[in-house]
Amino acid sequence: MIFEKGLKKTLDTYEKWWAGELDRPLIPITLTGHMTERKAPRRLYGGQSSFGNPDITPEELIDGADFELSSMEFLGDAFPIFNGIYSGPGIVAAFLGTDIKVDNGNIWFYPKDELPLEQLHFTYHGDNFWLKRMKAVMSEAKSRWGDSVVIGMPDLGGVADILATFRGTQNLMLDLYDTPDEVVRVMNEIKLLWHRYYDELLPFTTPGFHTDWSGILSSKRSYMLQCDFCYMLGTDMFDRFIADELDETCSFLERGCYHLDGIGQVPFLPRLLKIKGLNLIQWVPGDGPYADQDWFELYRTVLESGRHLQILYDPNHTSLNKLIDYFGTGKNIVEYGRVMPAHERGKALKLLAN
Repeated sequence: MIFEKGLKKTLDTYEKWWAGELDRPLIPITLTGHMTERKAPRRLYGGQSSFGNPDITPEELIDGADFELSSMEFLGDAFPIFNGIYSGPGIVAAFLGTDIKVDNGNIWFYPKDELPLEQLHFTYHGDNFWLKRMKAVMSEAKSRWGDSVVIGMPDLGGVADILATFRGTQNLMLDLYDTPDEVVRVMNEIKLLWHRYYDELLPFTTPGFHTDWSGILSSKRSYMLQCDFCYMLGTDMFDRFIADELDETCSFLERGCYHLDGIGQVPFLPRLLKIKGLNLIQWVPGDGPYADQDWFELYRTVLESGRHLQILYDPNHTSLNKLIDYFGTGKNIVEYGRVMPAHERGKALKLLAN
């Protein structure tokens, strides 16, 4: 792989950005498809399809990931990362007993039995197959790469989303009305186990370099929290069942981040900005008519609250340039890392220069 800056220098840049001392946005660009003379491994890296296939050993999985990295170049604020999305969105559900199925290259989680909420009691099981596989894969990655590649925290999932996996979204919506105390009980059990899994997997990540599927680097404990389930909730329900858990988990971390996914979550932004330990909002408008809408007011609200902001990239940095024009600086903003083919290296360098 081609990475001229090195991890230490890159981490220093991110830390200046976190501290508000970097008077520019972070723009990570990864180029793929560089020619390599290495012989392809027996199994190419398939991300979630590789992790979800127990026949693929941790050594084979990392062989494939290593070969893929060897064709990459990291420009701007990008860095070599073993991104935790390979385990699927919400691997804690599997740690707690769901089955894993791979469909079209993606991992999906299915409960063995759909139990009534009152019968759900979540406890820790250290001999869980997927937890042990996760540790084995991360251990192999750490042994192979040392501190040359950042091993990210897996996509653990959101607490309410994990519960929705076991209950089904429609059933959980009814549970909020029918047995609210039971919802709070079970979510608290999942939350405490989520914290335990985070602590347990942390030693398998790269010491001093924290990241996750968002690709944001930090020297401190950080994580991109989320709650897709709350898209269907009103603000009262969000306050009652979701906000306190996010508050506690942000306190558990050192740098809490939140994945604000879609227009249905915009009403929760004022409550999110009251969470003291929440340092960053990642805004994803979703598909359809909202994808190309100008979200400048939302960006301004986040930045003026003193939080950092992650935005999706657009072809010409239109949103980013508007923010820079308004604030007179691009500080506290990071673009979601874009991936470009190696033959567009000139275009990538031009984007970085502008």
